[in-house]
Amino acid sequence: MRDSFFKVIDDLSREKDDIYMLTADLGFGLFDNFRNKYPERFYDIGVAEANMIGIAAGLALSGKNVYCYSIIPFLIMRAYEQIRIDIAYQNLNVKLIGAGGGFTYGLEGFTHFALEDLALMRALPNMTIIVPCDPSEAQEFARLSYDYNSPIYIRLGRNNEANIHQQKPNIEIGKGLILTRGNDVAIFSIGSMISVALDVHDILAKHGMGVSVVNIHTLKPLDEALIKRYSDEYNAIFTIEEHYISGGLGSAVAEVLVENSYSGIFKRFGIPLNLKKTIGNAEFRRNFYGLNAKNISEDILKVLENKNTKYGNFA
Repeated sequence: MRDSFFKVIDDLSREKDDIYMLTADLGFGLFDNFRNKYPERFYDIGVAEANMIGIAAGLALSGKNVYCYSIIPFLIMRAYEQIRIDIAYQNLNVKLIGAGGGFTYGLEGFTHFALEDLALMRALPNMTIIVPCDPSEAQEFARLSYDYNSPIYIRLGRNNEANIHQQKPNIEIGKGLILTRGNDVAIFSIGSMISVALDVHDILAKHGMGVSVVNIHTLKPLDEALIKRYSDEYNAIFTIEEHYISGGLGSAVAEVLVENSYSGIFKRFGIPLNLKKTIGNAEFRRNFYGLNAKNISEDILKVLENKNTKYGNFA
């Protein structure tokens, strides 16, 4: 996903001489081509993320189209004050590209987890938040980002993710993408969990349940109109995300549902706030916290059974 995104930016840079690339002592090999072709537009700031954001703001105020790259905890958490003051409040044209969403860097431990980033960025004014689910979406958002003249935070995984889309996705910033349609329950998901949501769809289908899966690739601005419409059409709604249970997609959807007096079943699936002391790669950690299709499907079935519902009419 990461390589796919920056390949598009590299291609755009051939004809767009206002693209500037900043990194904080990362991206070895990733930016070799860009650095060699456009040395005057590439800056390795070193292990100084706050300085990187300040430099990006200055370049943006000079009319440049700036992309900043780092691992998410260092890009977002370490430089949050600078992002808040220099970028968000001034509504500058800076794209923050973070690698390692969720547990992607699982073996590196807590310092490299990105589990609260969406909550932090949702709180900032003027900040758009995009979470592609696969390399093809990453490529499309790379193209769209160039002409988007406001701050964007794009949360990527790493590399070698499988494509969810079999053909070029028709995506629009701020509009959810309906992947499957069913009459019984709706699942809103984001980023790496889209593949899990689709697997949940397949499992629940074996139980005779029709499931709509919606890809909320843009967390902010949120597609509130779609959520409102689904709140009228479905009596059970679930969210799945690789983020803390608070502050991310589930919280954003819950806000819309509550403000529209939703009275149906609603449950969030994500990472609990009380992380355990475990060691393992990303897949191990996701399974440890139940973020897999089997566990989520079983939980959804239990929720529906406890509410004495029937899939079709929830009588």
